[in-house]
Amino acid sequence: MMRKMRFGTLIVLAMIFTGMMMSCEEGIRTDSSTGTLKIRMTDAPFPTDMVAEANVVINKIEIREKMEENEGNPFTVLSEEVFSFNLLDLTNGVSANLVDIEIDTGVYDLVRLYVAEASIMLKDSTVYDMKVPSGAQTGIKIFIDPAVEVAGGLTAELMLDFNVSKSFVVQGNPNTPAGIKGFIFKPVIKASNMTYAGRITGMVVDTSDVAVDGVEVAVIAADTVYTTSFTDSTGMYAIIGVDAGMYNVEFAKEGYLGVVVDDVEVVAGNATYVDAVITPVEGAGDDEGEGEGEGEGEGNG
Repeated sequence: MMRKMRFGTLIVLAMIFTGMMMSCEEGIRTDSSTGTLKIRMTDAPFPTDMVAEANVVINKIEIREKMEENEGNPFTVLSEEVFSFNLLDLTNGVSANLVDIEIDTGVYDLVRLYVAEASIMLKDSTVYDMKVPSGAQTGIKIFIDPAVEVAGGLTAELMLDFNVSKSFVVQGNPNTPAGIKGFIFKPVIKASNMTYAGRITGMVVDTSDVAVDGVEVAVIAADTVYTTSFTDSTGMYAIIGVDAGMYNVEFAKEGYLGVVVDDVEVVAGNATYVDAVITPVEGAGDDEGEGEGEGEGEGNG
């Protein structure tokens, strides 16, 4: 049975705290002109039988304060430390710390991420190194809309959603390792202000109430895939940084009937729980089952 190569989503979490919130542990601080910026990185699952590693090297992170006139407005360097990540290690809410630094209070509308290297290693140990277009020299510009505010005594959170399926473009036939001729790296990253975003999480089981691994979970907005994730070995999945609003959630896996849960509401700062039951297709071959299965969605603030 041939399986199509599927890619998940890289997510970067930026949690912004003010110095005043640290006063209980560090003593009373009266200066509210700075806040603390913490950045973590995580990745949605990347389930394929062929790929062992999806690697990126980040060597610089900057952020820009929004001004009435942005001409000549400088970037603030948040980190110049070199980080190397196998994105497959960062799945379903697992994250890695990138930045923990104080920055001036203000409104920030642009992040610049410098990716020095990117590569894919297949399970047969074949490695494909990719050229990083301009991102290594000038940085990848990621606009924040709405902009994120760092304010004294308050907490703000920023998420950078690195779309792996669009960023690692396979060349050749993705159905077999021998058919893969390489990859092109075209980074696609979306910034979400977590003040206006929530998360979708849940569990997928089959009709025997057994957890199903590797189910693709797609969040659909206006007939467009907003983001995707995959269930782990326990049947659980988590999609963080989903802008508040109404979505349809689709569950699909080869050999099972598809399930669609309509009208799922995401509330800012809250988790929405959407579970599903998928039905195995008897005697399924190379074709994936299509149709409607059981599904249930529950919002929880």
